[in-house]
Amino acid sequence: MSDTRLFRPRLWTAAGSALLIAGVAACSDQGAEAPAAPASPPASAAGEGEGEGGEAGAVSAYGAVPAESLTALRLQHLKGFFLVARAAAPVEGEESAAALAGQGMLEVYDPSKADYDAAGVDEVVLRRAAESGATGALNAAIAELDRAARQAGGDAGDVVKGLLGISTGLYALVVTADGVDPIEWQHSYGAALAAQQVAARDGALRPVREEIDAFVANWTNVTAPTDPAEATAPGALQAQASRIELSLSGV
Repeated sequence: MSDTRLFRPRLWTAAGSALLIAGVAACSDQGAEAPAAPASPPASAAGEGEGEGGEAGAVSAYGAVPAESLTALRLQHLKGFFLVARAAAPVEGEESAAALAGQGMLEVYDPSKADYDAAGVDEVVLRRAAESGATGALNAAIAELDRAARQAGGDAGDVVKGLLGISTGLYALVVTADGVDPIEWQHSYGAALAAQQVAARDGALRPVREEIDAFVANWTNVTAPTDPAEATAPGALQAQASRIELSLSGV
């Protein structure tokens, strides 16, 4: 990992947050002129790490999900950014929460804006949360994505599998020889939180809820530890996700 990745968290403080919001608006304008093709994997995978291993894992997670569940997965993937932003707000402040939500808009929403429009998502509600980072606005964004997800249908088990793939793919970049990447920690945590909520709300997934809760418990705090020894090894997390996927095959 290069030194630039280690210093990346500084981009999301003070003026960095304002630049992010401006960038989100610019991407939105571009997306309106040339929207991404429906049902395509999100460009967020390349956007976060320029095609590195973890992001490639996120792309492959989309590729493994049946077409009828792709919209539901896309909605939950974005929701994960708002979930982790809501968790960060009381710990790191609204500015940090706004940056996290803004990253989701920039990396997941904007490249696939046409798909979110087709799903009936109210963009204004999402932008408001990404600009303020206030808990009330984040709750409204989460509720809006939940509303769209109820209409999108899809198979909950397939969506959980996709979210686990995204989470472990991003987590592959968390623990490195140089330390713990705090951004990838939070992004992978968001996908895990989204998987947990899908399982909690679908009665058919009751048998795997404890396993998913144990998976989410690997993120001991919304803020990443500074010592790699305090973080679960990526291989161990992947093994845990694989066991959940095996359990899901029997549900």
